[in-house]
Parts: sequence; C-alpha cells; structure tokens
Amino acid sequence: MSTENTTPDSGPVQAPVPPAPAVSSEDKTVAIVSYITLIGFIVAIVLHSKNKTQLGAYHLRQMLMFIIASLFVAIPFIGLIWMLVLLVLWVMGLIAAAQGKMTPMPIIGKLAIKFFPNVFQ
Repeated sequence: MSTENTTPDSGPVQAPVPPAPAVSSEDKTVAIVSYITLIGFIVAIVLHSKNKTQLGAYHLRQMLMFIIASLFVAIPFIGLIWMLVLLVLWVMGLIAAAQGKMTPMPIIGKLAIKFFPNVFQ
C-alpha cells in the first residue's frame, strides 16, 4: 500500500501569465492627451517625439485613424449616425489610454494597425 498523496487529475497545468510591463505616468499622459481634440493630438505627437513609447505610439496611431474616420461625419444623415458611433469609440479609446492599456477600438483599431504599422515609432 502506498502512502503517497494523490489528487484527482486537474488537467494540464497552465503557464503563468507574465505581468504587463509597467506603464509610466508620462506614457499614459501622451496616450490620454492624444484623445483631447486635434490640438491635443498635435501636443501628444510633440511629447511622443521626445520620449517614444509603445503605448504612446499605439494610441497616436489609433487616434490618427479616428481623425480620418471622422471626416465622414460631413455626410448628411449617415454622418449623424457615424458621429454617435465615433463618440462611443472615442470614449472607449480614452478609457483604455487612462488605464495604460493597448486595447483596440472596434473597427478603428484594426485599421490603424493595418494602415499605420510604423507611424510614430
């Protein structure tokens, strides 16, 4: 008779998820400022040019695509609906920036990655 402790098979052991890299307050500042009007976007570009970070570049690219997408607001009727969609996307991006996360906006985020992979690097 074995005195070995046995436990029921709990399945494969998963590797621990590495912690997210630390985000400095300056990184978050660039990311957040990029969402505050066109002037904020320009200020964020200047701040980012002095200290390039992955988080800052990510949110600058996403906001660049957002600005391009917002040009369609000028189309009658469709523009009104699109403006409401963009407002929701803008809030989602701003929240992700404030949390220091690189969460893509629906639609816009994937396009930003596709069309601007090396912008602001």
